[in-house]
Formats: sequence, structure tokens, C-alpha cells
Amino acid sequence: MTSLNAPGSPDVFADLVAAYSEPHRHYHTAAHIQDCLAQLDEAASLTETPGEIELALWFHDAIYKPTSSKNELESAEWARAFLEAVGATEDRCARVYGHVMATKHDARPPDKDAMFVVDIDLSILGRGPDEYDRFEENVRKEYKWVPWPIYRRKRSEILESFLDKPKIYSTEHFRSGHEEQARQNLRSAIERLRK
Repeated sequence: MTSLNAPGSPDVFADLVAAYSEPHRHYHTAAHIQDCLAQLDEAASLTETPGEIELALWFHDAIYKPTSSKNELESAEWARAFLEAVGATEDRCARVYGHVMATKHDARPPDKDAMFVVDIDLSILGRGPDEYDRFEENVRKEYKWVPWPIYRRKRSEILESFLDKPKIYSTEHFRSGHEEQARQNLRSAIERLRK
């Protein structure tokens, strides 16, 4: 908040910690946010406004209901309402809102910082096979209520949608360090789901 020239907000911090501690979460937890922030630390010098990216990362999975299709929208709206409450400019509110919405992964991120937000969020895809496998296990736990045949089909479709892209990562920083491994992980996961 200091980097954004805004006051600290311990109440909102507590609300975010509570949100990321909900019992139905297994991957979309505070550990995921901590990992995202560590990834940002490594790439911050390559970004335009790292403070805005950090705030977007804090909020990007704040609302996470596995049965909802509005998680990103509600998370983005919470982020924007928070920024408005602390007196941020309309431009800043709009950028952070856009960064969070970019994590819906349904369109090319609109600008360089949004690209970093998305690549940071997707960096798990390009980790070592063991870490990636734990990610898949935890996502399945979040969707344990979905019958296996349906989950297997839907999850394969999601993973294939990433493989179908010419490039999974939009920034050179993440492409050079994660792209090849991400493609290997995705192919292996799809193969397991098809067995």
C-alpha cells in the first residue's frame, strides 16, 4: 500500500486471509498467493507498476467458489471497491480491475502488466513434475463433488486449451523459464486423464 501511496488496511488484509483460508480451498490458498508474490519479486523490475500487480495478485482468487463462473468478476469488483475506498485514481482502479479479470484466461491480456499477472498465475504449469502433480491433485480436491468422468473430460478440455495456444506465456521472462516444462506437464496430465 505504501508503494501505491495509500493507507494500510489491516481489516481488508484480515478479510483476504480469511478468504484464502476457506476449507474448500486446496490450491487457491494463501500459499498460492505467497508463491505468486515470490514470482513477482523475481520479475518486478520488468514491469510497469509492480504495486498494482501485487494488489491484483492479492485479490485475483479472493472469491473462489468452485460452482461459480463469476469468481474473477467478483474478485475484481472487490479489488476495485477497495481501491476506491482508499482514494485510488479511476485509472488505477480500472487497471487493477483489468489485471484481475485477465486471470479468467479467456483472452489475451491487454497490456504488459496484465501479461505478468497472468503469467505469474500460470507459472505453476511450468514447474517441476512433482510440484505440478500436487497442483493437479489439489485442483481435483476442490472439485471433488464433480463425478470423475465429467471432471476428467472438462479438465482435459481446459488443459488442452492451454496447449492449443501458440504460446502459453505472454512474457519472455516466463516463456524462457516455463514454456517447455509447462507443455510437458500438460501433455502428461492429459494423458493420465484419458486413461
